[in-house]
Amino acid sequence: MNFEVIAEIEPPTRPGFARVEAQLESLCAIASTYLVPDNHTGRATVSSLVVAGELVRRGHRAVACCNSRDRNLLGFRRDLLTARHLGVGEMLLVHGDRPEVGERTSGLTVRTMLDECASAGLHSSVTARLAPLPSWKRNASRLFVQVAWSVDELLWWRDTLRFDGPVHAGVMVLPSASMARRLGERVPELRVPADLIDELAHDPAAGVRFAAAAIETIRRSGAFAGVHLVAGARHRELVTELVKNPERTVPR
Repeated sequence: MNFEVIAEIEPPTRPGFARVEAQLESLCAIASTYLVPDNHTGRATVSSLVVAGELVRRGHRAVACCNSRDRNLLGFRRDLLTARHLGVGEMLLVHGDRPEVGERTSGLTVRTMLDECASAGLHSSVTARLAPLPSWKRNASRLFVQVAWSVDELLWWRDTLRFDGPVHAGVMVLPSASMARRLGERVPELRVPADLIDELAHDPAAGVRFAAAAIETIRRSGAFAGVHLVAGARHRELVTELVKNPERTVPR
């Protein structure tokens, strides 16, 4: 079975594609598909549909993330038309983090978005936590699983899951101990173990090694179709770590 690395691309916060091109230059060595977030840090970025459409135009496979936080039903139907116009065939549907400015839009849910994608003939993915999967999420084309700091816990959860489509495990590269602490404060379910934070405090490269080892263990397990990789600013270091050892090279 092919093991697919879906690499998350940081979208631009200002007009231009240079930031995306810099990420593609390194990530193309390990990734076969790219996921474009949608205002994922609660601040404005270039539309995920625009970035994903440009990736498709350049010959890449791309998934555009859309959150329910920033749109109503009419706005989402507009986005579905835009996705089809741009040739973007898959969307990841999420609730969305708390915005830094403005209010959260109410009335649109991920479940409604999933139904709308099905009516429009678009593939749609949803996220999953390490908990029982809600029955309505079984209608999605693919699952993106939250980042787990214990691969054993991740594999145990996978054994309990019944889902017909591909399942991609989340892997994040932690760049520093301070970032790891902030992540746990902002998203309690992603709280980083204290021993890993201590290791990062002494050696910032520990996050790269941890992620590379996790990807390799997940690949060897055969339990997942691939990984959803959030490499961030450390993407070059991670690619180097993965490809420098032939036994650790990730098949595309």
